[in-house]
Amino acid sequence: MTRYAAPLKDMLFVMKELADLDTIATLPGFEDAGLDTAQAVLEESAKLCGEVLAPLNVEGDRNPSAWKDGTVTATPGFADAFRQFGEGGWQGVQHPLEYDGQGLPKLVATPCIEMLNASNLSFALCPLLTDGAIEALLTAGTDAQKQIYVPKLVSGEWTGTMNLTEPQAGSDLALVRTRAEPQGDGSFKVFGTKIFITWGEHDMAKNIAHLVLARTPNAPEGVKGISLFLVPKFLVNDDGSLGARNDVHCVSIEHKLGIKASPTAVLQFGDHGGAIGHLVGEENRGLEYMFIMMNAARFAVGMQGVGVSDRAYQKAVEYAKDRVQSRPVDGSAKQSVAIIQHPDVRRMLSTMRSLTEASRALAYVAAAHSDIAHRHPDAATRAEHQAIYEFLVPVVKGWSTELSIDVTSLGVQVHGGMGFIEETGAAQYYRDARILPIYEGTTAIQANDLIGRKTVRDGGAVAKALLADIAQTIEALGPHDALACRSMKRYLEQGRDSLAAVVDFMVANVKRDPNAVFAGSVPYLKLAGIVLGGWQMARALLVAMEKREEDPSFYGAKIATAQFFAEHVLTQASALEASIVTAKGGEGMLGLTEDQF
Repeated sequence: MTRYAAPLKDMLFVMKELADLDTIATLPGFEDAGLDTAQAVLEESAKLCGEVLAPLNVEGDRNPSAWKDGTVTATPGFADAFRQFGEGGWQGVQHPLEYDGQGLPKLVATPCIEMLNASNLSFALCPLLTDGAIEALLTAGTDAQKQIYVPKLVSGEWTGTMNLTEPQAGSDLALVRTRAEPQGDGSFKVFGTKIFITWGEHDMAKNIAHLVLARTPNAPEGVKGISLFLVPKFLVNDDGSLGARNDVHCVSIEHKLGIKASPTAVLQFGDHGGAIGHLVGEENRGLEYMFIMMNAARFAVGMQGVGVSDRAYQKAVEYAKDRVQSRPVDGSAKQSVAIIQHPDVRRMLSTMRSLTEASRALAYVAAAHSDIAHRHPDAATRAEHQAIYEFLVPVVKGWSTELSIDVTSLGVQVHGGMGFIEETGAAQYYRDARILPIYEGTTAIQANDLIGRKTVRDGGAVAKALLADIAQTIEALGPHDALACRSMKRYLEQGRDSLAAVVDFMVANVKRDPNAVFAGSVPYLKLAGIVLGGWQMARALLVAMEKREEDPSFYGAKIATAQFFAEHVLTQASALEASIVTAKGGEGMLGLTEDQF
């Protein structure tokens, strides 16, 4: 199946009712970004993704990007699709007007990002990295770098990359050994090898702006001695025109489990005299600037999880409605029926749907916090929402990508044996999704960040503020007697209590017993995702109860999905709490000696 229909109605519901688009549209510079604008943008994005990008998804899996003699050729059709993407202004949706972007809120850009990833995950990785490069240059670049590079990146004429990893340095960037030697004219010559560089070489754009971590002579050891350099594939003249080929070359691309159309390059800098680069920002602050790119990328990877989950769900539903097999267990028919009528298939589809809707809602709400943090006129309000957004980013990245493995796996299971056959297409989503909890920081890295920087550092203040907000939603559920509301109130309250207990455990024990705390880091992240996602489902339930007569089918589905999430997903919270707090996760986990493994 090549079809993809963006879930516009649910996207707009979440934007309006949960992420409060009306309030975002009152922020300075966003006054024209109300519901009408958002709907128009989303509808156009859905056309591009559904009609142009989605049909190329299977082709990219079967006919991946190819490397020959240092040149990478993208999957047939990708270059033309990327041209249409650039000409449509889609790279610049959330970037500033002064650099030829559209200047729209992150909340409006986020569903566009979801559609892009749902329609064609391999393709979407190219603009994802370019977005990060734009953010880094806007934050730390010189005026000249911004004026020359950002409009070209926004237009899609050029693309961007992040160059962190080296053969000896995976996630531990203290081990980076790429070196940058000053040339006396403000430029540097860069020497080294970078691996796992997404879209590090291709033929879809005229130039590639590589943002490279490297060390200058006499730089301090460790992460404090890393600087960030802008190293273009083709040298750039002062007027923005392209010059000679720079000394950066793709020596190979990886052969991968999934996202096969996205070339993952090994780049060699300086084998022929040195790659010319220019410092971005201040020397030895490169990791700080790179984290700007990484945070943007981490949120976007979370949206990859949401997007591929929705695509797998859509395909599974279509198959379940068409596939006829076995009589119903309740004896309601004497002949075989579509498998969607069987209880366990309903369980799988409802799991896929509810996890996808919860992760979508949490991500969109996080995007709204980011918009307020950037545009609200009051500094204290900006700081408050920035702290919430930063707390939510590792959850959006870690939880949404972990659940995408479950959702896409269930998609294969719904297909039965046919799901294991490549021709049906269900397996591609499963294979593509498997990278998501790994790159841009593994789930463990996200979880450690959630503990160290986002929970323990402020004594759990942001987490407890969110818990207080959840308590208000639980209270709002009280007057409703419907079973869905009673279930949600019961299990969200239990989930909130479990999350509160784990936050207290983390804060109290991080210094006294760090092994116990960090042994429970990933379960804590999953618990946070389930409870915060359940909170959004509860808020959606309250809106649906109020408006169900306006659209019984849509709001009835919202009510049923929220009830399912409460009874089948939120119920996992107490078990996660037990694995962290009651069992003091580290004791059993660290009980085996190395020799016993």
